[in-house]
Amino acid sequence: MKRYLILFITFILFKTLAFGQTTIQGTVTDANTHEAIAGASICNADIQNSAKLGMTNAKGHFSINVQGVTRLKFAMVGYSARIIEVPTMKGQKLDVALEPSTVDLQPVVVTASREGQARQDAPIAISKINSTQIKDTKATALYQLLNKVAGVYMVNLGNEQHTMAIRQPITYNALYLYMEDGLPIRPTGIFNHNSLYEINMSGVKDIEVIKGPASSLYGSNSIGGAVNFITQGPPTGYAGNIAVQGDNYHYRRVDADGGFTQGKFGLYVGGYVAHQTDSWQDYSDFDKYSANFKTTYDFSAKTKLTTSAAYNYLNTQTPGSLDSAHFYDRSYGSNQRFTYRKVKSFRASTRLDHQWNDKNSTFVTLFFRGNSTAQLPSYFISDVRDANGVYKSSNGQVNDQKFNSYGLLAQHRADFDFLHSRLIGGVYMDDSPSSYYAQYLDITKDVANNYYTSFSNTGRYIDNYKIKLFNTAAYVQYEIRPVEALRIVGGLRYDRVHYNFDNQIPAGQTKYKQQETNNFNIVAPKLGLTYNFGSNKGFYANYSVGFQPPETGDLYSSRQLTQLKQATFDNYEAGGWFSAFNKKLYFELSVFDLEGHNEIINQLLPDNTTQNQNAGATRHRGIEYSLTLAPVKELTFRFSGTNAKHTYVEYSEVTTNYTTGTNTVTNYDGKRMNNAPAWIANSELTYKPQYLPGFRIATEWQHINQYFTNPANTKTYSGYDIYNLRLGYDVKSSVLKGAGIWFNVLNLTNKLYATTVTSSQYGDTYNAAPPRTYTLGISYSFSKY
Repeated sequence: MKRYLILFITFILFKTLAFGQTTIQGTVTDANTHEAIAGASICNADIQNSAKLGMTNAKGHFSINVQGVTRLKFAMVGYSARIIEVPTMKGQKLDVALEPSTVDLQPVVVTASREGQARQDAPIAISKINSTQIKDTKATALYQLLNKVAGVYMVNLGNEQHTMAIRQPITYNALYLYMEDGLPIRPTGIFNHNSLYEINMSGVKDIEVIKGPASSLYGSNSIGGAVNFITQGPPTGYAGNIAVQGDNYHYRRVDADGGFTQGKFGLYVGGYVAHQTDSWQDYSDFDKYSANFKTTYDFSAKTKLTTSAAYNYLNTQTPGSLDSAHFYDRSYGSNQRFTYRKVKSFRASTRLDHQWNDKNSTFVTLFFRGNSTAQLPSYFISDVRDANGVYKSSNGQVNDQKFNSYGLLAQHRADFDFLHSRLIGGVYMDDSPSSYYAQYLDITKDVANNYYTSFSNTGRYIDNYKIKLFNTAAYVQYEIRPVEALRIVGGLRYDRVHYNFDNQIPAGQTKYKQQETNNFNIVAPKLGLTYNFGSNKGFYANYSVGFQPPETGDLYSSRQLTQLKQATFDNYEAGGWFSAFNKKLYFELSVFDLEGHNEIINQLLPDNTTQNQNAGATRHRGIEYSLTLAPVKELTFRFSGTNAKHTYVEYSEVTTNYTTGTNTVTNYDGKRMNNAPAWIANSELTYKPQYLPGFRIATEWQHINQYFTNPANTKTYSGYDIYNLRLGYDVKSSVLKGAGIWFNVLNLTNKLYATTVTSSQYGDTYNAAPPRTYTLGISYSFSKY
């Protein structure tokens, strides 16, 4: 009996040791953000096309049997695969960090459906800037990142101020939707072309850009494009980073972030402080404080609560644009020293995700937005002249817009066996009461030197109103897959946008309307398909409708003399992608025809202010393309571009001679739209030598083609070519592991150029771009799983 007992114990010990030696556990994380990677596959690297040994769970954890395996291959869509030697020590845990790939053009995206899916399954033009590109670029403003995307020209207006051109001319109108984690950062009707200064660059993990209308899912303003900033989440274990940088024009910035996951709870906090004084451009000092906060709590493997908040503060001087004499003389002085912009923005949301089973999941999000934008804008400073053009006086305004938003977004996804179909449905509600006032300023001018010396507030209101804004919407998207390669997607969204205007200026003090209610009821359909030919080759096509109700500032401003209609856009597009040379070359292409009806156009008035009016019809046609080539592992080449033609199909302007009381109608049918470059391109060559891990050097070329600066097509700006150089080194080993240093040179050749040019009857004005700028930064990061 004793002998049998000894044999039994020996057998149990043998099995225990054998299991311990052949089973290995570990975690797979993102090398940049240190977040867990769910769904990463693990294979035997010694056998080509071997079956999966396992996959990571929602926490990035895995446990696999490695008996007879010496090397493991870890892979995930959108990441560079990594091969790891199997640990020889018993009980050793394997922690693997995967780096997002800059070569793979078919990553996982979430903006196309508010659900994670492979890019090749989305029948739209969508691009992704991943965390590796963000980390390597070391951008001091978002245009340095977004302009890498084919079809995108984000116009730098200085101090994180900007406007945009995506399938549109350079415009200040509400044709773009800006989101953070799938939620619009501003409500419908209160667009601001500068609103991306309300984003914390330091807390952004990925950026996804939909080009063309996305109204069937996201509603108003997502016409030229929608940009979704996906924020950093809590890291696995704990991690942190701090960075300091500055440039030769006294820009100084400190970034810091960190977080941890402990059990079911995770936390991330990050932000930056930026300050600038005595820059290359006179009167352009600014301060920016920005922070993000996010927590996660896993009630179970199927239920998760995410709470986030973002705060951004910007206080900047605004020098205004330059006339041609000062611009070409590189005289970057300002003709006044009192204009400014002060912005306070706070957003908070809480989202509950629940997976009912393998085929059904739901999320519900509650959100709040609070915003104040106060300014004394340089573009409202104008001179009053008599009929002979003789100067009489100058005026301007000070204004402030505030809003609070309370909203809900809920979505359910259900999968069906019938034709492998999927149904996504959702509702959206947004209650955003707002207020706005503008007061007249009397401005004193030194006429001989063309310099505005001072101002006084008259106390007289131009505008003073409150608006009750209530947006309700419902949307549905249905996808079928009749055969494995073909996906067909249809979508439909209904929006009701309600404005209730209440004038706060007493009736005896104004002739303007006292109260008005406006309702816009919009239906936006979409129909698209993708076809996967296999071997990383595919095709897509879609038809979609975009819509834009007039902005509250356009409808209710006492300066707006023309009643505006809702604008709609019909979009037709097709495209495809393919890879070659064993995935060393990727190419993607989109062709689009975007036809606008009642498109809202900025009309420049003689006093250099603008008036909005509806164009009967416009047409925007073009082609977008992106080529990525990696002939060897160390070298990556990218070329992105768009060729487009933007045309007035039916548009005329009415100008009034207030001295004689006569009107003049000028027709622009068939003319090119002003401020619409025919070719925009961006290219980058990056070298990361294997003999020096962590080192990188990249050169970048940005091209903006010649464009007309007036609708009559009689004035042009030549465009520009600029070059940027970026170098960096992140220490991967030794006692300095985690330390980093970078050196960027923007506008390497010190090119004189303007990011945008405006023409009026009195001449051209130029928004000057920075001369050659050197930026030096150092950082230190740490992590533990």
